[in-house]
Formats: sequence, structure tokens, C-alpha cells
Amino acid sequence: MSVYAVGDIQGCYEPLLKLMDKINFDPAKDRLWCVGDLINRGPDSLKTLRFLKQLGPAFTAVLGNHDLHFMALATGAFNGGKKKTLKKLLAAPDCEELCEWLRHFPILHYENLATNNGEQAFLMVHAGLAPGWGLDQALGYAKEIEDVLRGEAYTKFLSKMYGDYPDIWHEELTGMKRLRILTNYFTRIRFCNKETQLNLAIKTGASTAPKGYKPWYKYQKLSNDMTILFGHWATLNGVTDTENVFALDTGCVWGRCLTALRLEDKQIFCTDCN
Repeated sequence: MSVYAVGDIQGCYEPLLKLMDKINFDPAKDRLWCVGDLINRGPDSLKTLRFLKQLGPAFTAVLGNHDLHFMALATGAFNGGKKKTLKKLLAAPDCEELCEWLRHFPILHYENLATNNGEQAFLMVHAGLAPGWGLDQALGYAKEIEDVLRGEAYTKFLSKMYGDYPDIWHEELTGMKRLRILTNYFTRIRFCNKETQLNLAIKTGASTAPKGYKPWYKYQKLSNDMTILFGHWATLNGVTDTENVFALDTGCVWGRCLTALRLEDKQIFCTDCN
């Protein structure tokens, strides 16, 4: 059995199939993880979701910002933002079923796996974590969002999750302010400062960090004890220069490549995305 973690698919169905063929993926014995943003921007969001859903227990994902945006549109919780590449999915007869399937995925996935170097811990998130959070804190904060998404009031959350503020973490935050900043850490963060303040405006590479800010993973001490997998930041092109931290979004939807990491030996597989 092999476990593969794949970067942001974003509705790039054909490249996903090519990558699955390349790694000889067998859902009867292998597992596929995805760092989120399964859909949007690419040409085949509907085919992508249907394919991943039929993989059953062989498939695991965390939710990304594009996945949450689709859910907000599909439920009528939000009617703004870009939706052009989601039209076919939103009009599909199984749209509600696919949305319901998605909303039960986690925000954070943590698991111990057997590898070539013994048992190792893996933490998967779409965008990142705030400085200073330990594992128990991160899992607990993720559960706050997961509980809301799986509850009866999830459409209210989806309607209010948009926005860049508050932009600095305080344990005393409550209500939607608390849920919004937690969502922004897990699904939108790139740069922050040591006080946990977010800068969500800059989306370019790590070298473009504004004064006083760094890529979020440069503050993380969790990577000393586990392997961190994330996506969202295509301009990194897979390079973090940080041990045990893997950026898996390599810009498939922008015409570069779709990347999978085999977790037991950290071997990387890529397929071109035209």
C-alpha cells in the first residue's frame, strides 16, 4: 500500500487522471490525499468531484478556500465572487449531493503512517497555521470550524466567512470573528509576522515577504516532529527550503504541473498540465 498526497487539483481532471496512471494508483490498496482546492478555475470541476467521490475510503482531503466558496454558492449562502468555472457543477443534478459530501471533510488532517524510516506523523492543511500553535491547539481550532460545517447552522457560517479581518489571533475572539480568522489561517494564509498578524494581500513568492513578515511555515516548530503538507501557494512552485515542509501546489491550473508526494519515501511525481 502507498499513500500519495496531491497538490491543488482545481478542476484539472485530465491531468489528475494522467498523474494517477503515472503512479499506478490502485484504490483497492492505495490511498490518495489532497491538500484542498479540489475545484474551481480549472475546466472540469464536476468530473473531478465525481471521480474523487467514487474513490470512496481511498480518498482523503482537507478543505481549501475554493471548496468552501463552492459550498457557499451551492447552498445559496453567498451569491458573489467568481463562479464562471463552477457553472456546470452548480447546475449538475448531483450538485447538492457533492456539496453535502464535501462539507464533511476536515480542515486539518493528522495521521501516523508507516514509512521507510519507521512510523512518522503527517499533518495536512490547505494553506497553513499561525505561529505558536501546537498540534493540540491546531487540531482543536480546526475542529471548531468542522463542527460548524457539519452542524445545522453551516450556511450562516458560509455566508459570513468572507473577509480579511480580524487579522491577528487572540484566544478571546468569539463568534464569526473567531471562525473567520481561523478559516483564513487554515485556508488562505501565506505571509504573517511573529505576532500572528496576517498579510493576505501579497500572493507572490517567499522572497517578496513584506518587512517584518515571513512565510507562515518559517515560524513552525511542528515540522521538527512531523511532516507538514500544504497547498494554496502556487508561486512557491513546490520550494520551501524548510525541512519536513512540503508545498504541493505546483500550479497545474496555471499550466505548470500537478504534483504528488509518495509519503512512505517522499518521492515526488509530476505530470504536465497544458
